[in-house]
Amino acid sequence: MSIARVTEISATSTKGFEDAVKQGVKRASKTLRNVTSAWVKEQSVTVSNGKIAHFQVNLMITFVLEDDAAMS
Repeated sequence: MSIARVTEISATSTKGFEDAVKQGVKRASKTLRNVTSAWVKEQSVTVSNGKIAHFQVNLMITFVLEDDAAMS
């Protein structure tokens, strides 16, 4: 049996939504072990001088918790 946890993170990019997702998953994987999935909960942009300055995504990151046997 495995148990997973979901945590929400926010990531930004000046390139686009896809890059923001990639950067968010990359960064989450540095801290969280066993990341198995991510889904975009929200996306938005910051506008400056009539142009998009930043793309932002709020991601729900799923990671599987290690069982007690793996921690021994």
